[in-house]
Amino acid sequence: MADTTVLTAQLRALLLLTQTEEQVARTRVAQARTEAVRRELLQNADNAASRTEAITRTLRDLGGVPDVVTPALGRLGAIVKATVEQAGPLDEALLGDLALEHQLRDRATYLKVLAETAELPRVARLAERLVTAHTATVEWLTVVLAETALGGPAALKATPLQRVAGGATRLAAFPARYVADSVNKVVDTTQQATDSVQQKLDAAATRASSFAGAVRESLAVGRDASLKEAETQARAEGAANTARTLHETRTELGALDAAELPVEKYDELTVADAVKAVKALTDAGDIEAVIRYEEAHKDRASVVSAAQTQLAALAKQAVGIS
Repeated sequence: MADTTVLTAQLRALLLLTQTEEQVARTRVAQARTEAVRRELLQNADNAASRTEAITRTLRDLGGVPDVVTPALGRLGAIVKATVEQAGPLDEALLGDLALEHQLRDRATYLKVLAETAELPRVARLAERLVTAHTATVEWLTVVLAETALGGPAALKATPLQRVAGGATRLAAFPARYVADSVNKVVDTTQQATDSVQQKLDAAATRASSFAGAVRESLAVGRDASLKEAETQARAEGAANTARTLHETRTELGALDAAELPVEKYDELTVADAVKAVKALTDAGDIEAVIRYEEAHKDRASVVSAAQTQLAALAKQAVGIS
């Protein structure tokens, strides 16, 4: 009988990683933007559980001792991953998910070769099943990341902490002195810049260090008007970077006026007309603006779903997936 020591070791590693994959998928369910994505994530989690059972059966067939510790470690690993990633932006969390899927696929490929060499066709078939499943998930995550890069995300929503971290990351790339000087110039030339407006301007322009306060402030009455006024003044003073940052903030918060959306007379459109209009959009930023506005004001599932589908199509085109 062939020595299956290495093969068994790979099966145990796959069991641990697959258990982690299942738990990660279940934590992502709460971030699904639409019911269709939620169902897909739940199905992914169930499929991962099914693969866990298949790997466990194969280990037993090879004489492996049933492992009651590995599933617990997998769940613990997923919990730790989900907790730690809240300190970073969503794209970093998704990159972590993608790295996990790549490792699963690569180990499954290695397992297949080991099984074929050991002349174990049942194990080889299991490995092929794993490769197919993880290849599909790698493709899905690649598209979701592309959506994020194009201005999304559409399939998944960032948690509040991840939105804070994402905004801070973008702001951190700004030359600090330039941002400070630009904001000061706007404030100095704005006669209506009261202490309250000053606080909102500072929070919006220095999210790298204090965006959490800006998020809390976003719940106060007058937030939208204050941010819009700040953006208007920044543009009037030629502070393009500051104005762009403020506009991005308003877009993320769903605080744009209907007149600022890329669809004319958007608030007057029926659901069917809004869906049709969204399908005609070809700019990712425009699609994101509609998604954020819908979620903040109307929350029409069919419109958001149509926008998601359109953005996903752009993302697939960007990464060369047909």
